[in-house]
Amino acid sequence: MSGGVSVWRVVIWLVLSLVLGLSGGGSALKICTFNIQSFGEKKIEKQEVVGVILALIARCDIMLVMEIKDLSGKAFPQLMTQLNSDYSSRKNEYNYVISDRLGRKSYKEQYAFIYRQRLVSVKEVYQYPDTQLGDEDAFSREPFIVWFSSPKTVVQDFVIIPIHTTPDTSVREINELYDVFQDVKQRWTSKNVIIMGDFNADCGYVPKKQWSSIRLRSDTSFLWLTGDTIDTTVKESTDCAYDRVVLHGDKMIQAVKPTSLDVFDFRQAYGLTELQALAVSDHYPVCITVNAAPRNRG
Repeated sequence: MSGGVSVWRVVIWLVLSLVLGLSGGGSALKICTFNIQSFGEKKIEKQEVVGVILALIARCDIMLVMEIKDLSGKAFPQLMTQLNSDYSSRKNEYNYVISDRLGRKSYKEQYAFIYRQRLVSVKEVYQYPDTQLGDEDAFSREPFIVWFSSPKTVVQDFVIIPIHTTPDTSVREINELYDVFQDVKQRWTSKNVIIMGDFNADCGYVPKKQWSSIRLRSDTSFLWLTGDTIDTTVKESTDCAYDRVVLHGDKMIQAVKPTSLDVFDFRQAYGLTELQALAVSDHYPVCITVNAAPRNRG
């Protein structure tokens, strides 16, 4: 990247300010979803790209990361080591859970959740099997579902169901998320659910006429925080609402202000060119904030 020094100064300042107070200082919880785009051995070697990725992670208390193509299994742990070494005010502040390599035939990806251990903990994980729906190929990458606990927020436990659909089958996969939700509801007692990820839910992949047939959309108990007109893509030539956040459960819906939705334009924030930003990802992170629990006045 050109102008690397100035980019690094911005990144370091942002990360330090967030780590030392803005993100972790309160008890509200910032939850993000990010298609990191082909993250593996080649990307981890590009230090200025990694610097931006780490800054994006440090903005969040939980980050869902998709499209990890780490065949060796070394790149993502290396990223976490660098995060805890260079971008953490406490030893091993960040932890993670990661799925198996998922996908059809030789094409495989992983989901991962990176989280601040002092704010949240993992209660259970569940790798959803396609066979649960009676269809062995319902999803390109089956949801890797995590039940979190966070005693400092209004909602003290919640489940996140992630998805990265294949564009050509996104209508079907988004629709079948409804059955995933029903299964999780029977499996676990938590009624607070976030469904998030790269839905590929726009720009020809989900035609407007198809929305009425998608149960996750037609069931009014689900709140879609992300509208159809937002742009979650980096390229200037695209304007697509691919990445979505959907809430379920009265407490969860009440705990998240719609105005907290943030499509973080890291290109503009960090002063990058389009080419520099695309070296990081072709998606922007999408974030929400769960309100803090009220303070005791004893």
